[in-house]
Amino acid sequence: MLVTIIGLGLIGGSIGLALRQGKKPRWEIVGYSRRQETVANALSLGAIERGETSLKDAAKQADFVIIATPVLTIKEIISEIAPHLPSACIVTDTASTKVQVMKWAEEILPPTVDFIGGHPMTGKETYGIKAAEAELFRGCTYCLTSSEKTSPKSIDTVTGMVKKLGAIPFFIDAQEHDNLVAGISHLPMLLSAALVSLTTRNPSWSKMSKLAASGYHDLTRLASGSPEVNAHICLSNKEAIVNWIDKFSQELERYRQLVAEGDKSLEQAFTEANKARQEWLNNLSA
Repeated sequence: MLVTIIGLGLIGGSIGLALRQGKKPRWEIVGYSRRQETVANALSLGAIERGETSLKDAAKQADFVIIATPVLTIKEIISEIAPHLPSACIVTDTASTKVQVMKWAEEILPPTVDFIGGHPMTGKETYGIKAAEAELFRGCTYCLTSSEKTSPKSIDTVTGMVKKLGAIPFFIDAQEHDNLVAGISHLPMLLSAALVSLTTRNPSWSKMSKLAASGYHDLTRLASGSPEVNAHICLSNKEAIVNWIDKFSQELERYRQLVAEGDKSLEQAFTEANKARQEWLNNLSA
């Protein structure tokens, strides 16, 4: 099986490393990037066995294509590779939003090609091929979205790939996926970036920065993610994200009033949040 990974950043590079680490017989991992330097780095790290800087050449013999690029580039990529994909080729992606991607795949890919949307619920605050690691997906939930016409064989192939990464396949509707991740992934990323913007622009930042410790470090970690990837996420899931921002603003206003009024129920609010988070952590480890 010839597997082509389009996009050799953190996710694409990590997929390559993981698949080669637990490689099936006759699997060949090919990687595409428009930059020769990125291809060279992927080769030297062992994430791929062969590199391409031509999308046509990367796709024309592929049995399985994994698109690991910022979401708003996927439509153009699908359009460019569609005429060159062999019959019975399977295509998947790793983007953080699914509604738009599934729509593009339905409209552009030929009927001889199966598309299954994917989104690994993992990542790091660093990005690029040099940040890739084979264990990135170990134990993470890996969202998969299929259409009614997707063949069971293709679903099995993608599910098998996910398991080879060490991840846990989780099938979910595209619209539901985008609504849910807007709250637990996209909103936290925006809050992290907003906190950095607010504090670093404050006239007292030079002194404030000397006091910033683990709390600030933890809350702002997501602001170190790829600006391109984060912008594409927001622009491809606007309605759901804005809805969660509005809900968060209302909840923050509730806490603001408790603080401003010296309300004794503030401790109860903290207790409820503490308990809810602990229950979530307990379920994770169960």
